[in-house]
Amino acid sequence: MPISHKVWQLLEHRNNYLGPEGEPTRVLANWRYTKDEDGVVWLVLDRAGESTNTLSEAVLAELQIVLEDLRTLNARALVIRSGKKGGFAAGADIRDFRGIRDAGEVERHIQRAHDIIDRLAALAMPTVAVVHGHCLGGGLELALACRYRIAVTGASFGFPEILLGLHPGLGGTFRLTSLIDPVEAMTMVLTGRTVHTKKARAIGLVDEVVEERHVRQAITAAIAGEIRRSSGGWKASIFGVGPARRMAAARMRAEAEKNAPKQHYPAPYRLIDLWEEHGGDPRAMQRAEIRSFSELLVGETAQHLIRVFFLREGLKSLAKGESGISRVHVIGAGTMGGDIAAWCAARGLRVTLTDLDPRAIARAVGRASAFFDKRLHSSLERRDALDRLLPDFDGGGLAKADLVIEAVAEKAEVKRRVYEAIAPGMKPSAILATNTSSIPLEVLREGLPFPDRFLGLHFFNPVTRMELVEIVAHDGASEETLARGRAFCGDISRLPAPVKSAPGFLVNRALTPYLVEAFIMFDEGLPKEAIDRAARNFGMPMGPLELADRVGLDICLEVARMLKERSSDPMPEIPLWLVHKVEAGETGRKAGRGFYVYDEKGVPRKEETKVADDPQIPRADAETADRLILPMLNTLVRCLREGIVADEEIVDGAMIFGTGFAPFRGGPLLYARERGASDIIAKLRRLEEKHGERFAPDEGWQSIMTR
Repeated sequence: MPISHKVWQLLEHRNNYLGPEGEPTRVLANWRYTKDEDGVVWLVLDRAGESTNTLSEAVLAELQIVLEDLRTLNARALVIRSGKKGGFAAGADIRDFRGIRDAGEVERHIQRAHDIIDRLAALAMPTVAVVHGHCLGGGLELALACRYRIAVTGASFGFPEILLGLHPGLGGTFRLTSLIDPVEAMTMVLTGRTVHTKKARAIGLVDEVVEERHVRQAITAAIAGEIRRSSGGWKASIFGVGPARRMAAARMRAEAEKNAPKQHYPAPYRLIDLWEEHGGDPRAMQRAEIRSFSELLVGETAQHLIRVFFLREGLKSLAKGESGISRVHVIGAGTMGGDIAAWCAARGLRVTLTDLDPRAIARAVGRASAFFDKRLHSSLERRDALDRLLPDFDGGGLAKADLVIEAVAEKAEVKRRVYEAIAPGMKPSAILATNTSSIPLEVLREGLPFPDRFLGLHFFNPVTRMELVEIVAHDGASEETLARGRAFCGDISRLPAPVKSAPGFLVNRALTPYLVEAFIMFDEGLPKEAIDRAARNFGMPMGPLELADRVGLDICLEVARMLKERSSDPMPEIPLWLVHKVEAGETGRKAGRGFYVYDEKGVPRKEETKVADDPQIPRADAETADRLILPMLNTLVRCLREGIVADEEIVDGAMIFGTGFAPFRGGPLLYARERGASDIIAKLRRLEEKHGERFAPDEGWQSIMTR
């Protein structure tokens, strides 16, 4: 079937859609379509006033109008594409989800949306979704309602709803599990991970993967029925039987419990329940999906995680603008410096990496190569990333760099010697950034000839997983430098958190009392497993002692000493055994031994951790958690009062994305508000009476109570 040249031209230039006769047949606010001479309706989703397509109520209402039009158009087929360069659609409009409390009202809205999508799925004509870029959540559910899915190379597909405390709510639960291997489908939804075109084709999520220039032929073949449609295969029939689903569901629950305990994250278990009960009956599963989604949406966990979504968006918005940075020179090829260099190269920047020890550079490049193999999706991407990461044994990359990142030992005198050596060789427009985790920049800038171009870029370990970067300002830094630093974070897909220079900045200053209190409790004789269990049961991703091992006990000790010397925060004496432990080389996971013993892969040995949930270990989780968490909250309130950070949203976002603070709680300061400042003050005073002045409530709680 030939396709009009002009229609094909429109598909290649989606932002300039015209139609065969020069104008579309109908233009709505968010959709436009035209019918060509062969009876094919070309429907383009292009949400008005937005950079990304989302399925708002208005978008779905207009889709219903289009579907009604099809009855009178005598159409032969329907092709759906996106008018956005970035992708097909990103899912529902999360803004519609904030603050909703009436599950019945949600259910009525969701039912109307299902009726529209069901109508698309029921069309007798061939329907083809052509997907480029991202296709997520409700966008993927829209594509699943089409008979065929054609992916343009590089497209990605996923259901991220689980990250919002939800599961798919527009038919994804029953359509995906009917289309592909149900266990593969459930795994995809339960993890929230995206799959790219190669895997999407392999599992049957899409029917064809083509380059953009071949989309025309693929559409023609699909409409003609020449593309074999995907199906769930033999596994779909097996899991259509209740006993098989029950066995698989039990395994899924056990796996989910490892990362998302049911007491904190109900959505995975609701999804598993509805598949186990209704997996053989799509209509029953659809009804259960609508009801379950509606109940989850109005729940505390989902509303908190939706807030976390907007905290991320708020930090991302701070990264707008042009950084002018295309070349980065990293000094120090240790774990942090090497991983910063690898991440920047993976995100498209040209990076030179230097160190006094050539072997450190070699190890860093080896780690980078392994990271590229794991995270980049094609051999071409991996090759290009390695080409951009240049070992720099003589430091020659310094002169061309737009940004120089220092990541050497956490000692002020060492860092200042580096600055003295490199400052004369830097470009006049280049920025110098330190990755210090705690040293005030006023100390580091002494003698620097261009303090206006000096700032802190504090990455968190592991760099490849932690999204946050603290943008540390001092009174001599120019606003242009700080703006470029924030924009650089946007360039490399990281979240900037602006903070003022002070001992420990924000995150480490708040995290240190949490860790030190764990050290003190361990010194008092409380088993490490009980301490870590209390933190995990509160919702932290790992316990403080395992976290200290991950950070490095030597680094923890150095930061604690620095804060005790330079900060006005009440800090207890550092246990002497910790000093001896560090001096003996037991610095944590990187040394194979700290609080725990680690195997060659860096995993705590089971004999060291298997008793973490042993009922024989004394349980006082709530009291233990308060001793850990409340000093952190107290310090955050102090940082807010002192103006180290601008507002509560940045505080909460920084702690979630920099430390993993229990996301389902919506942020530490939101947790404090919901628990009640008066309750926290009273508890701090009781702890102060029992354990000392380090628990004295900060005066900033009074302002928190009155906001």
